[in-house]
Amino acid sequence: MRIPSFAVLAALSLAACARNIPNTEIRDTPDNRAVIAVVDAYRKAFDTRNTDAVMALVSPAYYDDAGTVDASDDIDYKALPGVLRDTFSRITQVRIEFGITDIIVNGNKAQADLFYDAKYRVTTPRIEIPKRDTDIQRILFERDGQAWKIVSGL
Repeated sequence: MRIPSFAVLAALSLAACARNIPNTEIRDTPDNRAVIAVVDAYRKAFDTRNTDAVMALVSPAYYDDAGTVDASDDIDYKALPGVLRDTFSRITQVRIEFGITDIIVNGNKAQADLFYDAKYRVTTPRIEIPKRDTDIQRILFERDGQAWKIVSGL
């Protein structure tokens, strides 16, 4: 069977149009860009230790089990502001950087896989201690109207 040349050209044209976001392996789509914008807004809010700005990005359905079976370390939307305020009260000079490695959007749900590099100082009763954490993380999202909101992973 011979495939018409216009079908081959159309397929090649479509493949050529699928572009990645610059300097990433992530497809350049409106949803992917929106998820990246939320992650970046979270980074900025965390860097300035702004609880209200973080909470503006979070869904009322937020729930995180911290990756454990122990329910005592679970955090829901209601508890999150207190956890953030407590965390922010103990750290100074924070700088966090994210590298998003993958985004998967499935209908009104999405996930962003990323690595982070956090540099900060922890206040103790006697001194401030410099710290640095590097790890991988997955943030889960759900679409709330036209906006993506974080539902887990902070």
